[in-house]
Amino acid sequence: MISSVGSTTEPDPALALASDVAEGLGQDPKRIPSRYLYDALGLRLFEAICQLPWYKITRGESALLERQGPAIVSGFEGVPTLIELGAGSGEKLSLLLGPGGHQPSMRVHLVDISPTALTRSKQTLSQHPEVEIVTHEATYEDGLMMALDQTDRQRPAMIIFLGSNIGNMASAESDRFLRTVRRGCRPGDRLLLGADLIKPEEEIRLAYDDPLGVTAAFAKNLLVRLNREFDGDFDVETFDYHVVWNDQASRVESYLVSRLEQVVCLRGAGCCTSLAEGESIWIESSHKYSADEVVAMGLDAGFSLRQQWIEPESHLALTLFEA
Repeated sequence: MISSVGSTTEPDPALALASDVAEGLGQDPKRIPSRYLYDALGLRLFEAICQLPWYKITRGESALLERQGPAIVSGFEGVPTLIELGAGSGEKLSLLLGPGGHQPSMRVHLVDISPTALTRSKQTLSQHPEVEIVTHEATYEDGLMMALDQTDRQRPAMIIFLGSNIGNMASAESDRFLRTVRRGCRPGDRLLLGADLIKPEEEIRLAYDDPLGVTAAFAKNLLVRLNREFDGDFDVETFDYHVVWNDQASRVESYLVSRLEQVVCLRGAGCCTSLAEGESIWIESSHKYSADEVVAMGLDAGFSLRQQWIEPESHLALTLFEA
């Protein structure tokens, strides 16, 4: 069974959420960071999205991990320490590890802002009795620094960042993030980066606004979460989910749009906000890339390229970099 050797938590995630939401609702346009979509229900809804026929990212990435796992983890001098940023359900990491019980003893650090995701990941990885787990309920950057501080630096490390989560960042933000990752690496450490590639617009739209309305429910659950955690009065029925493909920026933009003029208060966060009829709250951006752009991002951050694999049906890339 899993040996859980530690857990690290941000000082107060609720305070960070309250601060980020109050700041974001005061901006123009209003926005809420996409990481807050993933409470317990949001995580379940996202897992349902991953099963939809129109959302191919998860299936494509999982297929690559299953096929290329041995190549991804080979060539290290010694058994690597794995650090996954955005642990999710743990299923992708389990695929990368391969059949349980066949690997040498290994330590894995799981980083996620969602305690539910960390619990699910630990449950999934229970099939790997050789794995020791350290969990970090933290943002990507904070969790990475904590994981690296606790890593045996006599062993190589591989940082894993999948699900095209890099695409949720603005270009300047993703560049800063990758440079931060590179600064934390020693020679021989690696970064495995998953990124969704550009494809026909209609295919992209269906992935982010499915006919069954699961992605819309996922988005609106953010308002339900804010009401619950901050004594808010968002009326979910007065918001529509809206998706835009921004061709110039090569990204999907997801919004919650107010159907009417209204004032909403989150008393627990100490803020109120006014919305005009038709005004939007920007809740997520999902950038799409060419394969060459993904490579260039890593090279610009100071990594060298080891290998890139592309899943042809989903048009999803896994790119392996080395420090």
